Amino acid sequence: MRQWSILFKKEWVEMTRNYKILWIPLVFILLGIMQPVTSYYLPEIIKAAGELPEGAVFDIPVPTPQEVIVGTFGQYSQIGVLVLVLAFMGIVAAEKNSGVSDIILVKPVSFANYITAKWVSIVLMTVGSFLLGILASWYYTGVLIGDIGFGELIKSSLVYVTWLVFLVTVTLLLSSLYRANIFVALMTLLVAIGLSGLTSLLSKWMMWSPARLSTHAGKLLLTGSPDKHFALSLTVSLLFIFVMLIGSIYLFSKKERAA
Repeated sequence: MRQWSILFKKEWVEMTRNYKILWIPLVFILLGIMQPVTSYYLPEIIKAAGELPEGAVFDIPVPTPQEVIVGTFGQYSQIGVLVLVLAFMGIVAAEKNSGVSDIILVKPVSFANYITAKWVSIVLMTVGSFLLGILASWYYTGVLIGDIGFGELIKSSLVYVTWLVFLVTVTLLLSSLYRANIFVALMTLLVAIGLSGLTSLLSKWMMWSPARLSTHAGKLLLTGSPDKHFALSLTVSLLFIFVMLIGSIYLFSKKERAA
């Protein structure tokens, strides 16, 4: 346990030194604030842009508070995912390329401790940044548009953040396998886009898909209950996360022993 805590502290020192502990939460907070602000001021923004015919009436209804938060989820599914992937694409590969992992693993360090310390650190950073961002969105939505119950916000947020945890676990798995950071990022983004696209196109056969968690989160917020097969999607997502974490440990240790 002492070995694991030392490795975990090392990860947080690294995140502090490269300012990930600062800029990742800031990006999520800015994205969270942007959605209610742009939703509220969109008519004024369009009017200020000009070039509308004289006498034209451009009436855009203000969205409900729930719709604004669902829109924030959409922002995180695009820009937020990109930020996380770029931030964590070298979580293992960068240390391998620089030789840091070789120095660490020369000592009697458990491969499981090495990988799980990294996984817990990126999951905490992901969940913490997301929660800060969604709370900022909730606050500004309440100020500008209307209130949402804190309980329903948290329930839907916990469902959605499982999707983000799934994607950063994919990033960890690929970073354990490949040394090229850009390749890891591209492959993770392809998994996110491909899985989301297949889930939309083949919805009847993809009820189990982790990509449906974002839909379930939105439905939970809009209607008070998730879509059908929510339990299946959540269970499969958690199972995939566990399998990918174990796979990361196994494949990384196999590569290191063969080296």
